[in-house]
Amino acid sequence: MIKIYTSPSCSSCRKVKKWFDDNHIPYVDKSIFSPSFSPEDIKELIVKSENGTEDIISTRSKIVMEQNIDFDSMKVSELIAFIKANPSILKRPIIVDDHRLQVGYNQEEIRTFIPRARRLADEACDPSCPHYLDCGHERK
Repeated sequence: MIKIYTSPSCSSCRKVKKWFDDNHIPYVDKSIFSPSFSPEDIKELIVKSENGTEDIISTRSKIVMEQNIDFDSMKVSELIAFIKANPSILKRPIIVDDHRLQVGYNQEEIRTFIPRARRLADEACDPSCPHYLDCGHERK
């Protein structure tokens, strides 16, 4: 299942959700400001990021700059607690599935979230066909 971590006022978050809606790809929208944004969610983001906190935390956020936070010196539990208390430090949107994480809206990279079989079919089909999205036949 694809999860998109968002915030209400984020224009890139709206673009990502629209892209998934337009492509009929189901997802779960998880607001980082919601009480349901859990330590388990944060741990998943940390684990799936290739470069640790660099991928998911905005070092230009006000609290990070003012307090000169050194995330590398934090224990994982401290990092999770800090993010939970200050979710605005996260870059947005963050898209995750079972295997990958993507930060931000990138029109090319987001296609990796389309299932492989569908990507191959999309490349072989004519998008102007009225049955393009729901064709059940093998595409040439």
